[in-house]
Amino acid sequence: MANDYLELISRIELLHRQLLELVKIELETLGARDINNVQALMLFNINHAEMTIGELTLRGCYLGSNVSYNVKKMVETGYLDAERSVHDLRSIRVKLTNKGHLLRDRLVSMYTRHTEMLSHTNITESDLQRALAALERLSRFWTMSRDRFGPLAQDPFAARSVQHRG
Repeated sequence: MANDYLELISRIELLHRQLLELVKIELETLGARDINNVQALMLFNINHAEMTIGELTLRGCYLGSNVSYNVKKMVETGYLDAERSVHDLRSIRVKLTNKGHLLRDRLVSMYTRHTEMLSHTNITESDLQRALAALERLSRFWTMSRDRFGPLAQDPFAARSVQHRG
């Protein structure tokens, strides 16, 4: 089981990088040179919602990316509108502009093409449902493990490490 678990972790990372590469190719095909693949996935995840940067971070999977920096760039290039909350000036709410919606629609078209292409493979809807169910269980396991065995719960010396010597 240990080998399968480690292989699965590696495969998840590989699949994420492959998806980023597909999005990059799509952006190049569209001539969209003012946005990168990570930013495009962020647009896709925002969809029609209006959310804070924190909510966007929780929703997405942005390995190695600085969400605040990417949001700033997408505001500068006209894909996002950003507005400070009137109730909490530290909080910034973002939403897609028309330009952002147009690009998101193109990503939806890409995913639709992929779905159609899947019908010509030996990957069935049932295969996808089983994979999704297993990934959902793994996600719950990781959440439980983080909550139960996270750094604060696990480290009995954590409280001492913040004390100052006088």
